[in-house]
Amino acid sequence: MSDTPLILGIETSCDETGVAVVEGTRVRSSVLGSQTEAHARFGGVVPEVAARAHVEAIRPLVHTALTAAGVHSDQVDAVAATRGPGLAGALMVGYSFAKALAWSLGKPFVGVDHMEGHLIAPILAHPGYAPPAVVVLASGGHSQIVHVRGWGDYDVMGRTIDDAAGEAFDKLARFMGLGYPGGPAIDLASDGGNPEAIPFPRALRDRPYDFSFSGLKTSVTTYLEKGKATGSLGSLADVAASLQEAIVDVLVDKTMAAVDATGVEVVAGGGGVLANRRLRDRLAAEAARRGVRLCLPPPELCTDNGAMIAVAAGFRLERGDTAGWDSDVDPGLRLGA
Repeated sequence: MSDTPLILGIETSCDETGVAVVEGTRVRSSVLGSQTEAHARFGGVVPEVAARAHVEAIRPLVHTALTAAGVHSDQVDAVAATRGPGLAGALMVGYSFAKALAWSLGKPFVGVDHMEGHLIAPILAHPGYAPPAVVVLASGGHSQIVHVRGWGDYDVMGRTIDDAAGEAFDKLARFMGLGYPGGPAIDLASDGGNPEAIPFPRALRDRPYDFSFSGLKTSVTTYLEKGKATGSLGSLADVAASLQEAIVDVLVDKTMAAVDATGVEVVAGGGGVLANRRLRDRLAAEAARRGVRLCLPPPELCTDNGAMIAVAAGFRLERGDTAGWDSDVDPGLRLGA
């Protein structure tokens, strides 16, 4: 195997079928099968629908990714897939397909922690990105702050105790009639709004690295219901900007508290919420103020994708960490456990 292995990565942890071919840290191809329309009418992801859609999409997407990369399946050095966390049925589709493909090709197979993929993904856009670093991971299912001491050596400093940031965006957007997925919808609706118009709460100020967004959801829905009942509801843009600011404030403040506590000189992020424009701007401003380097993937690599699985697999291969043919998915997999 070369120093820059060619890896086929498959990601099916939730509602996106991501397939990519990565050579070292260079993305040769990355394709995505979106299920947004299939789930939009339900206002969220339906596990059974997601699994069936992965079954239909995975084979043609693998073919497309290999063709776009200009390689044949025989030329890849390894095949990787997400092992967990995620939806059990969705994970099984990608993991089983990737494992069977690796076995048929006589190539190593690597099972990857979805969250590890997100925290390593910044290297695809920032070649110098390396530990030690503090990484904020925020998505529909997860919100956590990780001290990355080395690849494979992770200290989860804080995590959500209830709803994740992306889940809060989705549920509030649905309540506001903005559609699904909620993060981009609220981001767009906030244009022209005043982020200080409504003082929505920032929870767990006494716990420096943990998150809680359930109280914010209650506060926003109560505000909207009262406003509709009394006819005093203000601008939708103000509501969207204010609730977005409440989420962004907490993510930024707690991330930077972890940066200050650890003394690292690199801060990074991953997960779909990191595609939010306001969050990216605030992180950039705070990183610049502290004189630390900020490494964020472009928005398309913040959301779930096969490239992050492939590049994370490369670091696992360096350590000889491959998965056995009898290995299985772990929907409750926890980073650093």
